[in-house]
Amino acid sequence: EVRLVESGGGLVQPGGSRRLSCATSGFKFDDYAIGWFRQTPGKEREAISCISSKDGSPYYASSVKGRFTISSDNAKSTVYLQMNDLKPDDTATYYCAATIFHRTTCSDRYARLPQSDNFASWGQGTQVSVSS
Repeated sequence: EVRLVESGGGLVQPGGSRRLSCATSGFKFDDYAIGWFRQTPGKEREAISCISSKDGSPYYASSVKGRFTISSDNAKSTVYLQMNDLKPDDTATYYCAATIFHRTTCSDRYARLPQSDNFASWGQGTQVSVSS
């Protein structure tokens, strides 16, 4: 059974940092791409980035580029999202999702964000609230 479990959300002050984790199980981690997405009520889901061991340096949404970093620990089958200089607009529920690597592109050489429709397996989400 494919499982993705996000953790690390919470309340953070503007300018602060937070690291989200996405622990995965039930599939061969190296054959999959893991994406981070976020959503606020009434808005469409926004892609942040994705990472794959079969792809190059990740591409980021312009809204987070330079502030967020995606990384992975293949030994732990876990993907992280380091979020720095957080802003109130970053308040959202953050989701990680998995897809077989050839169904998406993550590398910045394609300059294309992952499409949520290409991701079949999703975690339950973790809430990040940025407020003073």
